[in-house]
Amino acid sequence: MAEQQQFYLLLGNLMSPDNNIRKQSEETYDGIPGQNKVTFLLQAVRDATATEEVKQMAAVLLRRLLSSSFEETYPGLAVDMQTAVKTELLASIQQERSPNIRKKVCDIAAELSRNLIGDDGNNQWPELLKFLFDSVNSQDVSLRESALHIFWNFPGIFGNQQQHYTEVIKRMLVQCMQDQENPQIRTLAARAAASFILSNEGNTPLLKHFSDLLPGILLVVNESCYQADDSVLKSLVEIADTAPKYLRPNLEATLQLSLKLCADTCLNNMQRQLALEVIVTLSETAAAMLRKHTTIVAQSVPQMLAMMVDLEEDEEWAMTDELEEDDFDSNAVAGESALDRIACGLGGKIVLPMIKQHIMQMLQNPDWKYRHAGLMALSAIGEGCHQQMEAILSEIVCFVLLFCSDPHPRVRYAACNAIGQMATDFAPTFQKKFHDKVISALLQTMEDQSNPRVQAHAAAALINFTEDCPKSLLVPYLESLVQHLHVIMVAKLQELIHKGTKLVLEQVVTSIASVADTAEERFVPYYDLFMPSLKHIVENAVQKELRLLRGKTIECISLIGLAVGKEKFMPDASDVMQLLLKTQTDFNDLEDDDPQISYMISAWARMCKILGKEFQQYLPVVMGPLMKTASIKPEVALLDTQDMENISEDDGWEFVNLGDQQSFGIKTAGLEEKATACQMLVCYAKELKEGFVEYTEQVVKLMSMPLLLECARVRGPDYLTEMWLFMCDALIKSIGTEPDSDVLSEIMHAFAKCVELMGDGCLNTAHFEELGGILKGKLEEHFKNQELRQAKRQDEDYDEQVEETLQDEDENDVYILTKVSDILHSVFSSYKEKILPWFEQLMPLIVQLIGPARPWTDRQWGLCIFDDVVEHCSPASFKYAEVFLRPMLRSLCDGSPEVRQAGAYGVGVMAQYGGESYRPFCTEAIALLVGAIQAAESRSKENVNATENCISAVGKVMRFRPECANVTEILPHWLAWLPLNEDKEEAAHTFDFLCDLIESNNPIVLGPDNANLPKIFLIIAEGVANESVKSEDACSKRLANVVRQVQTSGELWTQCVSTLNEAQTKALQTLLCA
Repeated sequence: MAEQQQFYLLLGNLMSPDNNIRKQSEETYDGIPGQNKVTFLLQAVRDATATEEVKQMAAVLLRRLLSSSFEETYPGLAVDMQTAVKTELLASIQQERSPNIRKKVCDIAAELSRNLIGDDGNNQWPELLKFLFDSVNSQDVSLRESALHIFWNFPGIFGNQQQHYTEVIKRMLVQCMQDQENPQIRTLAARAAASFILSNEGNTPLLKHFSDLLPGILLVVNESCYQADDSVLKSLVEIADTAPKYLRPNLEATLQLSLKLCADTCLNNMQRQLALEVIVTLSETAAAMLRKHTTIVAQSVPQMLAMMVDLEEDEEWAMTDELEEDDFDSNAVAGESALDRIACGLGGKIVLPMIKQHIMQMLQNPDWKYRHAGLMALSAIGEGCHQQMEAILSEIVCFVLLFCSDPHPRVRYAACNAIGQMATDFAPTFQKKFHDKVISALLQTMEDQSNPRVQAHAAAALINFTEDCPKSLLVPYLESLVQHLHVIMVAKLQELIHKGTKLVLEQVVTSIASVADTAEERFVPYYDLFMPSLKHIVENAVQKELRLLRGKTIECISLIGLAVGKEKFMPDASDVMQLLLKTQTDFNDLEDDDPQISYMISAWARMCKILGKEFQQYLPVVMGPLMKTASIKPEVALLDTQDMENISEDDGWEFVNLGDQQSFGIKTAGLEEKATACQMLVCYAKELKEGFVEYTEQVVKLMSMPLLLECARVRGPDYLTEMWLFMCDALIKSIGTEPDSDVLSEIMHAFAKCVELMGDGCLNTAHFEELGGILKGKLEEHFKNQELRQAKRQDEDYDEQVEETLQDEDENDVYILTKVSDILHSVFSSYKEKILPWFEQLMPLIVQLIGPARPWTDRQWGLCIFDDVVEHCSPASFKYAEVFLRPMLRSLCDGSPEVRQAGAYGVGVMAQYGGESYRPFCTEAIALLVGAIQAAESRSKENVNATENCISAVGKVMRFRPECANVTEILPHWLAWLPLNEDKEEAAHTFDFLCDLIESNNPIVLGPDNANLPKIFLIIAEGVANESVKSEDACSKRLANVVRQVQTSGELWTQCVSTLNEAQTKALQTLLCA
């Protein structure tokens, strides 16, 4: 008893407002063994004499204990104790007077039940199921509430018996949703029904069977909103997000209700926004389904715009120096975000006609709020309506620019916002078409000294404009831009000194950086105008509130340095480095969220690019903070609905709903900085190479990249191998587990490069086993995804926008397939025929890729893989010839140029490396290759690469397998097909063969009395001019010798040179001088 009293005291202290007492109590609590905790907590929950706060705390802790440490606590309890826990929980639900505590006990029961579903799907707490059935039919309202609450919390409670009880579950929910006397029962039943739907989102027959519950749920959504309860509306949003197809039979009614609630100004903002969220979410999760109900969508657009007009008058607005974060609960922000998302979800074809007229009317409204909302709406739809707006961009831009001189500052601000957004969304077309109008309008707006907020936003729009502006377009405005920026910078520096205002200066400094970045060496004349002031800011802006200004100025200095180059920047480099080093030394005192950190990290990398090897001396100072930032580990948590109520997305958390009232949360704050830091490490490794060797070991523990291996080479083979072994396991695992396709493709590319670099022996048996399984999985997934896409094409909601999405997915998939090919290429080129037995596990899948009915991309990459098998594993490759030779020969006549190219390359390597066995196939291929080369349109843009590969393959057959071709007949044609201009790699092969033929005085090539030499000169000159022959290529020396020999015979030389144009003559001279 004394122990229990002590425990109550501890529970009280866990709720103490005093941090120290609470922390100490948490440590004491954590030290109590789990099984003892269960006993103490349960006793506290059941103790009628304990205070409500203590009981509530005990209930929350017991639920958490079962949620996070079930395996460590419950199974270790004696069987009679386990039974007692179950019995006590059920007794508590029935006897507890406080509704709040009763609800918390229901949560504990649901949590325990969730953990008591066995591997076979059996619920090992049958008494709870009986209790549910009894309670839901009880006359006692509180028991009915408890049953529904448990079912809402854990809709999978029936385990493998669910199918058996389907009708009972349905009847129970319908009956409770029709309980006319108890609105709270109707609400709970609707939430429980939604929860059940969500937990069975993939079970189409069940969703169909339960579709007649939806009208009841919608009724409850409506009535509960007017009782100030939005919980059922939130459930509807979740269904729209996770199981949108469930809404299809009643989609019209769902949309009508959402629209009605959204338009009702009697409801609070949150409820109206949630109602709008149903429609917006459906535009993202079921766009094709929603596109069939455009009338209602069109009615929702004015609602979003009306929300955007919901702005407050604020006298201080124009002079505000601290930018507050967007208020995401405000109607204006919610309306703008909804418009952006619905435009992206449904596409411009549908959304622009719905909104265009509304925006035009708003822009002509005498009330500034409407004009502001109209311009912000234009900014919001740019991404989603890209194609449709591009067609009328001139009309839009001319109209928007008028508002840069609107009488109201907030409208001028919105005009700058629209310009900045369009400069990003429509780059570089926007810059090319409207540079003159836009630059002058923004410079004029930046002179608005009485409205700093507008000035700052005009400068921000200028940054967006210059970032994507081609240099040639910006240079004519450079003088004017620089003068304006300089005048404003000087004025704002004075304001900073006298008034402490900094907002405009922060933006102007970045505008200067952006202009310099685009203008590059053309910025040199203006360097001295800015550098002294910028250095002054970094030296003196040391107060906490000036951290952002200082960070942006550091960025600006490093970007200017990079733009003007080492020579101009060098006199200041030492000062700048000292300033940066000083900040760096104070770095340890900087708070983790200090904005200077990310600017510093990027600035160091730019300084490294400017200074090159001289930067190495600063690495010891730079690497500490960089590694600290690059090592940030994101916080992740598995949370249930109640825990989530205590964490908001504003704290940098993002959530993914896992169903069953559980969510996965990840704290994304700091991840962007981590990504930047990792990019900077790549930059150092690239720039400093062996100078970076000291840090390779530290960095490899964070990230794997081929560059690190190149840096590590300096320390010899043993160090290199040790480092590779560290990287290898992590890389292979990541290929198997990385969910993001962009990141995955980068990892696969890095792995392939590393294997090429390390060569034979770099992978052991375990590596190969794991890699084989992963690649097999990737290929199987590739086929499965294609099947899923085909199924979507048969779906009743299929339309052209769905097709666009499917094609994007397809491209994504094919990109991963190219990386599988890269990895196999690196393995074949390193291990040769030794690897073939391992490859056999993948063979059936690769053969499937080259089947005649597969998409051309599959056939292309399947053939590329077999090309590698022939090139690197011959003559042993011939034992697989029967599976790929026919498809390879067939591919030479394929309608897709990419497939022809892969096939032609295969024939070339067959001739060069295949060996005797491939002879008959080389003979058969010649006629097919010649046919492809001589086909109409063979030199068109889309066909030229394939044709050049065919020409190269013919050359390789004549060179390495002359017995397979009628060389006398084909050689004159082959000469006429040269030079190859597009495929530089194959061009090198043809020039090599041409050298062989000339050096052996081949009569067909040289012609009677060397009559073909002018043609040969033309081919050589064209090749050099086109950079198909590079000075480092072995054949360039051989070609130069041919030219020199002719140079000695005067008349022939004159004849050869006379046919060349100026560029070709220059190219020959380059060749001779190399």
